[in-house]
Amino acid sequence: MTLSTLCSTLIMDIGDVLFTWSPVTTTSIKPRQLKAILNSPTWHTYECGRLDEEECYKRVGVNFSLDPAEIRQAFQDARDSMKADNHLISFLRELKAQSGGQLRIFAMSNISAPDYEILKTKDADWSIFEHIFTSAAAGARKPSRSFYRHVLAKSGTDPATTVFVDDKPENVLAARAVGLNAIVFDDLARVQRALRNYVGNPAARARVYLNERAGKHNSVTDTGITVDDNFCQLLIFEATRDPSLVNYQEPLHKWNYFKNPVQSEGIFPCDLDTTSIGMTVTNPQSDALEHVLNEMLQYRDEEDIVMTYFDWERPRTDPVVCVNVLTLFYSQGRGADLVQTLDYVHDVLLHRAYQDGTRYYVLAESFLFFTARLLQSTTDPDLHARLGPLLVERLQERVGASGDALALAMRVLACAVVGIRDVVDARVLRMMQEEDGGWPVGWFCRNGKTGIKIGNRGYTTALAMNALIMAEGPLPLPASLPPAYATPNLRISTAAALSLNLSPTYSSPPSPEPTNSPILISRPKSPFSRRLGHRRLSSVSEIAKSMLTTILAWEGSRSRKGKLDTMEGDNLMCASP
Repeated sequence: MTLSTLCSTLIMDIGDVLFTWSPVTTTSIKPRQLKAILNSPTWHTYECGRLDEEECYKRVGVNFSLDPAEIRQAFQDARDSMKADNHLISFLRELKAQSGGQLRIFAMSNISAPDYEILKTKDADWSIFEHIFTSAAAGARKPSRSFYRHVLAKSGTDPATTVFVDDKPENVLAARAVGLNAIVFDDLARVQRALRNYVGNPAARARVYLNERAGKHNSVTDTGITVDDNFCQLLIFEATRDPSLVNYQEPLHKWNYFKNPVQSEGIFPCDLDTTSIGMTVTNPQSDALEHVLNEMLQYRDEEDIVMTYFDWERPRTDPVVCVNVLTLFYSQGRGADLVQTLDYVHDVLLHRAYQDGTRYYVLAESFLFFTARLLQSTTDPDLHARLGPLLVERLQERVGASGDALALAMRVLACAVVGIRDVVDARVLRMMQEEDGGWPVGWFCRNGKTGIKIGNRGYTTALAMNALIMAEGPLPLPASLPPAYATPNLRISTAAALSLNLSPTYSSPPSPEPTNSPILISRPKSPFSRRLGHRRLSSVSEIAKSMLTTILAWEGSRSRKGKLDTMEGDNLMCASP
């Protein structure tokens, strides 16, 4: 099953899934012994229709030293105890209704012919099932793969678009061995979420989640406090390009993390991180932007690395903040103003210093994600030569590593930027989607002093939605490429094109070792005197818009209803359905 494929068929086990029963009987046969009988070769032969009921009870009586009459009574008691799980059956009916009646639902059970005749008399909504396959009729039982193949052949279903649910792990394993998607029935809520994720369009469901909560995508702390911030609002806007979803307080010049900078400890200073994100996303007037860029250059530490706050009383640095400031500067052709900051970012990437997160960012993926975002902001060949191949290596190291939904979404998106189609993490991410269409919160930032973590379900959901779109690919390459990409080590990634940005991918690591050679133009003595000649990629939006027809055609091939928002300006890490 590919990421773009929606399952159109369900095959459900009956006993201990759709129906519950009790092994406690009115006889001397204990529950443990009754289950042993059910797992005996004699009973298996009976379920396959090769023994009649009378002969089965006789053989079981001999094998277990029991009176056949008592065995008969025990199984009659078990049959009497069977009850349909009407909640689960109603859920299946809901799924079918949401599919417009297109979802096909079957049942598949290891059951003898006599027991099946009794089962059909039970009060249940049997009309939901297109057909019920029994081991007695098939002459085979689970986990024999011949039974699964029989069901697939008779139903005419494709295993790649079919989900099988059973309470026994060995039956699930066998189902997967014939190509079925399969779920172990161990927790009803988990199974319902998994089924919805298999049969529902993840991006469409995510968009509904985002739209239903438009303007209310507030951040929260891991202590349960709501945070009214600008920061995640800006990032949600960047990811979706939908201003109706967010609510931020736009300043005249510098941005503050909080909408209201007056906090319990006093006035919280504006910071370079939120300001860089804000100015990248909102495209302010050039004179205001130039003024802020120049002011940022005044806030550098003794190593000439940009700090986090516009406040000399808080002389703190963070590599993710540095990356975001670099993104703003490179997008404006001023990357060479921050040579030492770039050296620092390169060394953090080279030595994997980000692995346990940073002072203000919880996840290792945050550094990698925003570094990929930096590369998307410019065609500067020296920057790409220095960071690109090394970022490829670091991302390849993390593919398949455990992580929460935010980490996986960031990883998939960052991989796509450099031409890695991370289907492994995208598949895990898809199954993390919750029933309401959103993804779990994902702890993103943290307070540098207290360690309290901050997350935002809206942001995690927006990135996860984009990641699933981007991970599928590929798209045809644009007809023409900017000259900056026509170098031996650069090509255009079709997966990255799904972000609606023209982004390079790097075909030949290893990366260059850090040196003092003039990889980047040295910073001028006066950073305020002139702008240097790093050209911003001004044609990104035009190229992105020209790709819309192809993208929508790709979306349509997935039987999805939605649209990709037309961008105004560069749309970084954005692929809205």
